[in-house]
Amino acid sequence: MLRTLSILGLAIMVLALAGLISTHSLFSASPAMMAVQACALVLLIWARLTFGIRSFHASAGPTKGGLVTTGPYAFIRHPIYTSVSLFGWAGILAHWSLLSIFFGLLLLAGALVRMLCEERLVAERYPEYWQYMARTKRMVPYLF
Repeated sequence: MLRTLSILGLAIMVLALAGLISTHSLFSASPAMMAVQACALVLLIWARLTFGIRSFHASAGPTKGGLVTTGPYAFIRHPIYTSVSLFGWAGILAHWSLLSIFFGLLLLAGALVRMLCEERLVAERYPEYWQYMARTKRMVPYLF
């Protein structure tokens, strides 16, 4: 059930990103928002390199190889979802409209579904995940 729900969360995220692209709201021409999007890309690449290639699958299930708590994962539990959301919202802030806000909320909802499913699945496989959750925030260090 959680794996299916996580795939639904991914589909929602993809739909939201496609909506932002189709409304020309994903990529920003604003220098400030371009800088935010560049930082989001750096975070995404750092997280991918830290995690490795072992998790390229649609469901948010745990992978073999142990719990990753280094790199950006030392500060936030979900740096990839965070970077995608940050990139999307930087574009939305540069192209403010009700439709872009809708797609941004959809993007966050899909990411949250994925994160919640992933956390439950990973905690089942790696009991030490509960301790990791206690010391790191989901998306924003020291806040959320």
